[in-house]
Amino acid sequence: MIVLASRSPQRRALLGQLGVEFRVVASAFEEHGPGSGPRERVLANALGKARDVATRTGVPAGGAGLGADTEVVLDGHTMGKPADRADAGRMLRALAGREHMVMTGVALVTSAGERTAVAVAGVAMRAADAEILDWYLATGEWRGRAGGYAVQGAGAVLVTGITGDHSAVVGLPVPLVADLLGAAGLAPWSPRPLV
Repeated sequence: MIVLASRSPQRRALLGQLGVEFRVVASAFEEHGPGSGPRERVLANALGKARDVATRTGVPAGGAGLGADTEVVLDGHTMGKPADRADAGRMLRALAGREHMVMTGVALVTSAGERTAVAVAGVAMRAADAEILDWYLATGEWRGRAGGYAVQGAGAVLVTGITGDHSAVVGLPVPLVADLLGAAGLAPWSPRPLV
């Protein structure tokens, strides 16, 4: 049994693709703000979330706590989540017509130890178009989204291309999580649990 430290319906759906038994426990971990580098930040946040649920609920026998954190990185700086509609508009205008990175850190906490990894994908955005931006901001989908957009939803209209793992941009890099689960003996294809 995997305990997923996330309320995200996208992360639940992506983890479900791997055929593992899991339940969701929202993490109470307070994410780190700006100050550390993007890679360190997503790893620290993912590990903090996984540790939080593993501590509060206990690591299931033969299972693990799984945490993830996603950040949009432009010119080496994480953008975070918009505070309000104006902040989302500022973020989207900064991203418009440019390429940026999306980093998703994942952490697996088992009784045998901790494993972490980071997936990086490149995202190219459409050039600024006031009508599309206004329409997108009116959807409200930007709320709680790193960089102010959701590629798996209406935000797809803002994106012209993705280099790398699409699931990393959505918030849970499926191939990377599969590798972590396999290494821990927790994947459905694993011969036996190692934890």
